[in-house]
Amino acid sequence: MASSASQIKRAKQLDALAAVLPMGAADRYAKILTDADVATLKHLADAGMGANTLRALASDLAYLEAWCQTATGHPLPWPADPELVLKFIAHHLWDPEQKAIDPAHGMPDEVAEDLWDRKILKVRGPHAPKTISRRLSNWSTLHQWKGVEPPFDHPGIKKALRLAMKASGREPKRKSRKPVTRDILERLLATCSGSKAIDLRDRAILLIAFAAGGRRRSEVATLRHSQISATDPIKLRPADPTSPEVPCVRISLGRTKTTTAGQGAFVFAAGRAAVALHDWIQFAKITSGPIFREIRKDGSIGANPLTPQSVNLILKKRCRIAGLDPADFSAHGLRSGFMTQAGRDGVPLVDAMRQSAHKSVQQAAGYYDEQEHAQSLSVRVGL
Repeated sequence: MASSASQIKRAKQLDALAAVLPMGAADRYAKILTDADVATLKHLADAGMGANTLRALASDLAYLEAWCQTATGHPLPWPADPELVLKFIAHHLWDPEQKAIDPAHGMPDEVAEDLWDRKILKVRGPHAPKTISRRLSNWSTLHQWKGVEPPFDHPGIKKALRLAMKASGREPKRKSRKPVTRDILERLLATCSGSKAIDLRDRAILLIAFAAGGRRRSEVATLRHSQISATDPIKLRPADPTSPEVPCVRISLGRTKTTTAGQGAFVFAAGRAAVALHDWIQFAKITSGPIFREIRKDGSIGANPLTPQSVNLILKKRCRIAGLDPADFSAHGLRSGFMTQAGRDGVPLVDAMRQSAHKSVQQAAGYYDEQEHAQSLSVRVGL
């Protein structure tokens, strides 16, 4: 009874974080997280941590707690000792071929089955190295917020992680199998050329997400009226003195994955994107608050903002209508598509990064490298 009452109390506390936690997660997390964990998450929320970051921290903390309890029979300790971190790495990054020879290799079957049955473990086999890197990074972050020394600088951990990633043999996967380049975008836009609210909204979402540098789905979902301001029209072709002018808007980025609200980062969206955004705002009579909102079944516009997952579902829905396989695309395809298209169009990398707000040259250059590779291949084979 005491345990049940404690879970109910934690669920109510987690409900207060509903804006950043996955939908329906409160009850599930309440069964896994400790009171101290919930207190830490509330503290992070009160401290103004970004919704995306807090969501990832909550998800990874819940996974770590569930794994530790199942694998060791004890709650997650703070601080964790290096041996526990090494066990975590060994349970998640391993060699499938060695597992076939030695069943004790990798995560024990009884641990995997328990986590699988509770719908905590989502993959069979070794995890993606990128996922484990993120969880270890968030584990370290939570140590720091709890005021305890993290063990992750231990040389044995670094060596084990490096070797385990090599042994896992898994190639990192893109967040979107295929980029939403201009040709794909045109097919999606053709599905929302009508005058209904849902068409105007979805058209604005697609164009703004793409043209404003490939904005992340969380940035699109949380875009607010106060972040948008009109600017002077710009020339469609800057070098041509006779070029026609097109409307342009300035979008303040606020807090994103790579920027903070105080940095004053901003991007521009011009032409069709600016027009589509204006048309949606005027149609929906939005003068404050979130820009992209839910549309009810009767076609009326609600006051609640879309969730990041809703943005993803909208893109997949438009893919389906356009005759494209939704499994090939996700909302992140608009971001990778912007950079890929910039590479195809010969836009200098530094200019594309200024608009996309990429911080890593290596990551941004990857899209350009693919284009150069494809082009050089075409020349070699005479296509």
